[in-house]
Amino acid sequence: MLIEVHAASVNPVDWKIRQGKAKAFRVPLPATLGRDVAGVVRSVSGSTRKGHRARFKVGDAVFGLLDYTRGGYAEYTLASDHELARRPAKVSEREAASIGVAALTAWQGLFDHGKLKRGQRVLIHGAAGGVGHFAVQFAKLKGATVIATASKRDLNWVRKLGADEVIDFENQRFEEHTGEIDLVFDIIGGETLERSWDVLKPEGGAIISAVEEPSKAKAKKRGARVLRMMTVSKSDQLAKIAGLIAKGKVKVEIAKVFTLRKAADAHRYMENERFRGKIMLDTATPWTELEPLSEPKAKNALERLEIAAGNNLPLIAPFY
Repeated sequence: MLIEVHAASVNPVDWKIRQGKAKAFRVPLPATLGRDVAGVVRSVSGSTRKGHRARFKVGDAVFGLLDYTRGGYAEYTLASDHELARRPAKVSEREAASIGVAALTAWQGLFDHGKLKRGQRVLIHGAAGGVGHFAVQFAKLKGATVIATASKRDLNWVRKLGADEVIDFENQRFEEHTGEIDLVFDIIGGETLERSWDVLKPEGGAIISAVEEPSKAKAKKRGARVLRMMTVSKSDQLAKIAGLIAKGKVKVEIAKVFTLRKAADAHRYMENERFRGKIMLDTATPWTELEPLSEPKAKNALERLEIAAGNNLPLIAPFY
């Protein structure tokens, strides 16, 4: 399907791919970054199995998580039906475009891989970020006891998301303030991941990391289950999460919105600033960002064509 993209989101994996730091994702160049999109179906093509009807038609409002070979930082992109879900009317395009990587990582980490159950204790690292703020809400809806780590300025906000306990990771060592954890959901890695072993319950705990492979040797010694998860697109989960947002049971925090032409600024902001929730892109170019024709004004048709070529504008542009 051809999708007219109206909103896309920026994720940490995007700038890591750009810098060559995401070793698991070596996309062929030239590449368009971004996996999360929301927009409208503009064309449907390709054959379908006998008796199988296409799930979407031209004009449908959709959102989803694209494969890494097809980017979302674009005005148009291609998508398969299993990567998309219909956008509920009560969910904005920005909210819908925020779901893909962040919300599916949280959902799959907690439930598909973490097997989180009602009454269990879960420790969520980086709870104020894009993935983390979804994870806190999902775990609380499940009926788990939620312990979260966040910076001092985000403690009260994370509590409002539903966390039962919030630990200031800047001034406290989380392993000194909690324990008997059934599931550690890690999106930080490094030292944070290593110290997480100290809070697991003695037998049967689990560490699921979205960024790094936990030690299998330590897991075997402690009788724990570990996994370095990879997020995959599942249309049924996309639809379920959107439904929770539409009902007001899950809230999306949007920290800042950039236009598509300012995608580089969005990356710089994500790399260098602290923020809550998601960074978004509006992909429709506003009139204020359209480049004016060069001065002085053209005196004849030939000069108008030369100006258009110099500004990389469509040749018809000078005649309007």
